Amino acid sequence: MFVNIADLIHKVEGWILRERQRRYVDKDLNPVLLVPGIGGSILNAVYEDGTTERVWVRLFAADAEFREKLYSKFDPKTGETVSLNEKIRIEVPQDEHGIYSCDILDPDVIIRMNVVYYFHDLIEKMLSWGYEQVFGFGYDFRQSNRLPEIMDAFRKKIEKMYKHAGGKKVKIVSHSMGGLLVKCFLALNHEFFEKHVDTWIAITAPWQGAPGFVTDCLLTGVEFLKGWQKELFVAKWSTHQLLIECPSLYELMSPPDFKWKRPPELHVWRKCETSNGSCSVEKAVFNRPYSCVEVMADALKDNTLHFNGEVLPCPFNYDILEWSNKTRELLKNASLPKGVLFYNIYGTSQDTPFDVCYGSSDCPIENLSHILKTEATFTCVDGDGTVPVESAKADLLDAVARVGIPGDHRGILLEERLFRVVKHWLKAGEPDPFYNPINDYVVIPTPAEYDEYQRSHVEISFAKHRQDEQRGQSHGHRQGEFIAAVISGSNGKIGARAEAHATVEDDGGDFVEVSTFGVVEGGDAGERKLALDKAMAAASDKATNVAIGCRG
Repeated sequence: MFVNIADLIHKVEGWILRERQRRYVDKDLNPVLLVPGIGGSILNAVYEDGTTERVWVRLFAADAEFREKLYSKFDPKTGETVSLNEKIRIEVPQDEHGIYSCDILDPDVIIRMNVVYYFHDLIEKMLSWGYEQVFGFGYDFRQSNRLPEIMDAFRKKIEKMYKHAGGKKVKIVSHSMGGLLVKCFLALNHEFFEKHVDTWIAITAPWQGAPGFVTDCLLTGVEFLKGWQKELFVAKWSTHQLLIECPSLYELMSPPDFKWKRPPELHVWRKCETSNGSCSVEKAVFNRPYSCVEVMADALKDNTLHFNGEVLPCPFNYDILEWSNKTRELLKNASLPKGVLFYNIYGTSQDTPFDVCYGSSDCPIENLSHILKTEATFTCVDGDGTVPVESAKADLLDAVARVGIPGDHRGILLEERLFRVVKHWLKAGEPDPFYNPINDYVVIPTPAEYDEYQRSHVEISFAKHRQDEQRGQSHGHRQGEFIAAVISGSNGKIGARAEAHATVEDDGGDFVEVSTFGVVEGGDAGERKLALDKAMAAASDKATNVAIGCRG
């Protein structure tokens, strides 16, 4: 008897999920819908005879299948990108709850690989919090975020959840580009959203684009795996040829009217001929709205795609650009209905591409088409490695809170702190005894944000010192974080509230370095100073003593 391994794995996954859900169920919890980002849904190729094959994600024979099954062409009349292979159609696998498509993206992988574990860890956490109704919305991420067919499917998913839960409103957790999809739906279905949605938590959404990432994707592609593992997966050039025809990627471009603190730039080192016939090397800088588009269009004007023995033109697609401009206008004008709680989580502490540069003074670009085979260098800003903080914070919605969590764009979905914050906002399970609003809502400010904190009556202090200590044998590099909190007041009245975090780093040499960050609010100036001093001293002393004790 012939057994389809993919179907078998699908059934086993469903059985495991049902078993997991029997552990503990809180019937009072609202249903939750998980919405993945670009590349975050399993895609199947369905053949004319009805058989199916997973083409995304697969880590073996991935590149050939990717080029044969997923290469596509944009139709400006419908806004849809259609597979070049006319013998198949691309669809997302469906199960009762829909989470199979965005859980583990390659279920055939026997050992854990974080690159294909998408919402898996968050799903596990939610089930442990008592959730019975966890749903997923997988979709063809090549398509526009406002494609009517996707918007209709999203509406039906929410309606089904709402009815299944007996009229309980839906809570949405989106990741990355999934936030743009949800916002498009909000803009097009404002009253429906108000009636059916209770809470929306967006994680690392590129609200104002990911300029460095998108520019390089359109010119050279994207490499999902590094080192030897990349040979198992899709080649960078293959992703490049696909993305030129993907409306979703164009919709991740920075809106031309967004006011960056400093606009992103495209740099190209060019060899130029002077009037006397000699050559010079100059760096051209493009930072006006759409000046980068002109460079990309020139570089891609002769680009071709090889498919099924044919050579097809694949230039920069102005039809998609026009479509995506309308999408950005829709996103800009979206507003949050009354009663819907919106939270924004963004990634920090990662070098994130912002300005893109091709060529160098020693190796200039002679023809713009050569960019397509050139590795870019980047000027980076703070962010999650893909989306700059400045973009990820600019949701243009009335957010209850915006929280920065150190972590990269995909890896943040594995962070314990993210689980704590999401659990608190979803009001799931038992209250977190370690949850502290200051700890989760206050991040170390940039210099530009310092004045804003002061105006809101929150005072900040930062200290760093190095403790000379040569006792005992060094145990190498060591890190740790220690927290102290102080609340002042009398007669039952709370005065100043202070919290300090001390981070210790032991480089294995003669010094222990302790950095202490403190924040205080409330009370008068004297109370604030006293509370902050006590908290910082306590955290710093504890960190230093523990570090020295470990050495001794």
